[in-house]
Amino acid sequence: MARVSVAEGTRLSVFLARGLLGRVTSRVTAHPIVNWPFSFGKADRIVIAPQDLRTSDATRASEIYAGRFGFGWLRHLRAAQSGITRANARALVDEWITLNRSHDPIAWRADVVARRVMSWLSQAPLVLDGADAQFYRRFLRSLTRQVRHLRHTVWQARDGVARLQAAIALAYAALCMARQQRHIRAASKRLSDELARQILPDGGHISRNPGALIELLLDLLPLRSVFTARNLVPPPALLNAIDRMMPMLRFFRHGDGNFALFNGMGPTPTDLLTTVLAYDDARGAPLANAPHSGYQRLESAGTLVLMDAGRPPPMAVSQEAHAGCLSFELSTKQNRIVVNCGLPVAGREGWRQVARTTAAHSTVTFNDTSSCRFIESGPIKRMLYGTPMIAGPREVAVAREEQADAIILRTSHDGYADIFNVIHQRVLMLAADGRRLDGEDSFTPARGALIPADRDQFAVRFHLHPSVKANRLSDGHSAMLAMPNKEVWTFSAYEDRVDIEESVYLAGADGPRRTVQLVIYGRARNTMRVQWTFAPHAVQGTGPAGPRRGRDDEPQLPL
Repeated sequence: MARVSVAEGTRLSVFLARGLLGRVTSRVTAHPIVNWPFSFGKADRIVIAPQDLRTSDATRASEIYAGRFGFGWLRHLRAAQSGITRANARALVDEWITLNRSHDPIAWRADVVARRVMSWLSQAPLVLDGADAQFYRRFLRSLTRQVRHLRHTVWQARDGVARLQAAIALAYAALCMARQQRHIRAASKRLSDELARQILPDGGHISRNPGALIELLLDLLPLRSVFTARNLVPPPALLNAIDRMMPMLRFFRHGDGNFALFNGMGPTPTDLLTTVLAYDDARGAPLANAPHSGYQRLESAGTLVLMDAGRPPPMAVSQEAHAGCLSFELSTKQNRIVVNCGLPVAGREGWRQVARTTAAHSTVTFNDTSSCRFIESGPIKRMLYGTPMIAGPREVAVAREEQADAIILRTSHDGYADIFNVIHQRVLMLAADGRRLDGEDSFTPARGALIPADRDQFAVRFHLHPSVKANRLSDGHSAMLAMPNKEVWTFSAYEDRVDIEESVYLAGADGPRRTVQLVIYGRARNTMRVQWTFAPHAVQGTGPAGPRRGRDDEPQLPL
């Protein structure tokens, strides 16, 4: 485990104590005696089945019959729309009920129960259509027991998306099951409290994972409709959260429709995103500044820069957070140029440790060390069902200025201050015509003294999208970047050497793909700043900062 300070150790101890308490109590609350299906308040029918917005695939039925399925498998059977699939769905559900009467640490974990409850409710027409009375009662008796268990254990769900989904599942149950009206008020209150805590004022999620917005809206949008179907006014917190989250979906999108790869985001589920965006009535322009979520968006004439300019999320929701402070992604219209590595759909755990490092992001690393530190192995990781972030930047400064000829963003973070006595400052300037992005990375001592001579090695990395073909120019300080549509951009570091090295793009739709990265190496005591530019090949050397010259007489980016 990484070395931690006293304050970090205290926070970690409290976090571990809560996790251990949750595990102990979950064994008690899952016991059959605690969840005995007393007749009082027992549901005897499903009143309404909520809509499932997640994509279904009838071809997955064969995999399900072979036993390869998770808790979202029912919707795939429903897509087949046949008597045999309904019969098989009932058989599989009935078998699960028989095999899971007693406590199983995975099957009865709060987040797993929540997903199962929502799936059973939304696919109730498939399972119950044509069922005999005995199976109907058996199904509802099991569902009632699961909901009762979830009410006892909802607070044990891992903080973040899992806990919010548990609250959503309880709201679904109170609204969709007969004789559960007395739970609607409590479920609405719990849901409202979680939404107020987890959905930030600018619409981002507390985990800072852009993908969390898609996952949550897939459940929140049908829940809003269920309230209406029951002739109930949805809680204001639910309506407000949806209204704030929708613009943030557009905030993170590049011109090709894919999300930027920050803090655990993998391949964009374009089918699900399209479904969610169909509910966006406003369709307004995305925000430019998301200070609560810690992101910035610079956009001009089809050129887009998205930047992580925020502190790490709270420890309890940091299991998927990345050490990518001040990393950015660059795209022009349909072409993504600079990206972060992201995460794959399959085999995420095998790649997670690498993907979370600062080196997997388009930003600066010092001494091959990440700007954040994680718990990556050992009994603590197993106890927490993940690898929380235990240290990282405490101060991230952001100043934004929009001028007539450019948008200027000045940022800095202190993630390397304690270990290397370095403050990393990054300035970006996007020209108003979108045809030039100037950048400067500078390194200053955090506490007045010099940066240690033996700990001042830096690497400025720009991971390229695999569709971009890069070739270093003969001067050694520039690279030619060819896009799929034959458009050519040039990257220039002026008097700094540019290396082209192997990289991996983990968020490919078909899995990880080979790609390359542009890297500038140096020593901070000798090179206190690095200036660079991305621009279309035809306009290289011109722009709002004027023609570029040697290091000694280069015009400075405004600081």
